[in-house]
Amino acid sequence: MNKNKDSFGADIEAVITSFNQGPMILEAVESLCAQTLLPQKIIIVDDGSTDEYSIQVLKDVEQKPDLPIPIIIYHQENGGVSAARNTGIKKAQSPMVLVLDGDDKLEPGYTEEVSRLLRDNPSMVAASSWMHTFGALDSVVCPDGGNINPFLSRNCCPATHILRRDVFEQCGGYDESMRSGFEDWDFFLSMLETSPESWIGIVNQPLIQYRTAPASSNIKSMDKRLELMRFMIKKHVSSYHDHIVETLLGIEAIADARLHSWENEVTHAISNHQEISQSSKEFLKSPTYGDGGMASAVRIVSIGEENE
Repeated sequence: MNKNKDSFGADIEAVITSFNQGPMILEAVESLCAQTLLPQKIIIVDDGSTDEYSIQVLKDVEQKPDLPIPIIIYHQENGGVSAARNTGIKKAQSPMVLVLDGDDKLEPGYTEEVSRLLRDNPSMVAASSWMHTFGALDSVVCPDGGNINPFLSRNCCPATHILRRDVFEQCGGYDESMRSGFEDWDFFLSMLETSPESWIGIVNQPLIQYRTAPASSNIKSMDKRLELMRFMIKKHVSSYHDHIVETLLGIEAIADARLHSWENEVTHAISNHQEISQSSKEFLKSPTYGDGGMASAVRIVSIGEENE
C-alpha cells in the first residue's frame, strides 16, 4: 500500500494499547493505515499480554511488510491501561498523539477531521468524535465535549482521542493508580485544569467504531461508579469547589432527563394498555420524594385514570 507523502500528518503519531487482544489489535492497526491522513508512526504498547495467540499476532503485525506506517512495539509488565498509555505517549515525539484502544477501530476520516479541530483551535487540549458502537450494542453515542463545567458532571469525550502532547506533559498524564475505570474522565479533567480557556472538541460524526461487550472494563467500572466518583471529587476538589453550581445543576439535568425518559415509557405503556414492569409498579406505590419522582408518579397515574 503506497501513500503520497501529503497523506501523512507530520505532527501526529498514534499510540495503541493492547492486553490479550488477539486479532482485534490487527483491526485497530489496519484502521489507522486506512486513514485519509496517516499518522507518522504507530506505537503499540503491550501491557503484559499472557495469551500466546495475542503475543503471536503482535509479532505478525510488527513484521507485516505491506503497512504504510512504521510500527514500533513496546512490551512491559502489566500495569493497567493508564500505565500503557503513559508509556506510549512518552515514546511519541509529535505535537499531537492519537490514543486508541486495541479493541476499537476508526473510520478513515477520523485523524483528518479530528486533528483539524485542534489545528484550528489553539485553546483546545484534545478532540475526538461521536462513536458507533458494535458488538453487544448497535447505536450511535454522541458525547459533546466542552470546557471543564460539563466534565465535572460526567465524562464528555471518548477514550479514543487526539491530544496535545505538551498538555499531557503539563498535567502529568494518566493516573496509574486508577485501574478500576474512569481513568479517561480523570485525565480529561486534569488536562482541562491546565488553563481556564481549555476545552475539548468533538466532531459530530461517528468516526470511532467502539466495541461493546457485557464483560468489558468500561461496563464493569459502572459497578464502582460512586466509589470512583468519590476518588475523583477528592482529587479535583478545587475544580469542584470553583464550579459547584454548574456541577450540581449538570448532575440534576442528567437525573431529570432519565426520570422523564422513564416516565414517557411508562405513560406510553399505560396509554396502550400494556403491562408495566414490576419495578415500575413498586415505584408508583412508593415514589421517591424531593427529586421529581412523586411528580412523575402523579402524572403517570393521572394519565392512567384518563384512559379508563
